[in-house]
Amino acid sequence: MANHNDSIRFEIRVPIREVMRSHPTTIDVGETVADAARAMCRDEVGSCIVLKDNLPIGIITEEDINCKVVAQDKKPSSAHISEIMSTPLITIGADKLVADAAYIMVKHRVRRLPVVENQTVIGMVTVRDILTVANEMNELMADLIEINREEEYAMGVCDRCGNMSDDLLRIDALMLCPVCREEDRII
Repeated sequence: MANHNDSIRFEIRVPIREVMRSHPTTIDVGETVADAARAMCRDEVGSCIVLKDNLPIGIITEEDINCKVVAQDKKPSSAHISEIMSTPLITIGADKLVADAAYIMVKHRVRRLPVVENQTVIGMVTVRDILTVANEMNELMADLIEINREEEYAMGVCDRCGNMSDDLLRIDALMLCPVCREEDRII
């Protein structure tokens, strides 16, 4: 935590590798939409990364299939991925942080980010993955807040006078020693 302009900011640096799903579903650009749908069903995912010569070039999602094939009454076995895939592919490097992924998703209005390393897709991170981390962080913060609500502390530094004390008490968000608490009562 860092104190900045009288506000407390909690910062956590979670590497993207910690939340990404390894081995994302991929499909060759020459395949059909039906092939992509089967791959998504098989792997229980909502997207396939489209590859050309083993390099990621696009993505096909359930939304692409619904809006660009089903809604237009096209036959999935006749529609090619190259006709409906979303491109260019927006990716994130494997060395980045979850916060970086969230920023990219918001900026580009996407819900999935392939994780790449040396032009190879090594994982996928989704909004759900980021929300899971955020939820876990919220639970951790709630636990930390609860711990800090304890009224007595054995010892520490008084927030007002800076002296060590073995009898600190929280008064109006400050940890105060007996001397400083007594001064508050006098005033």
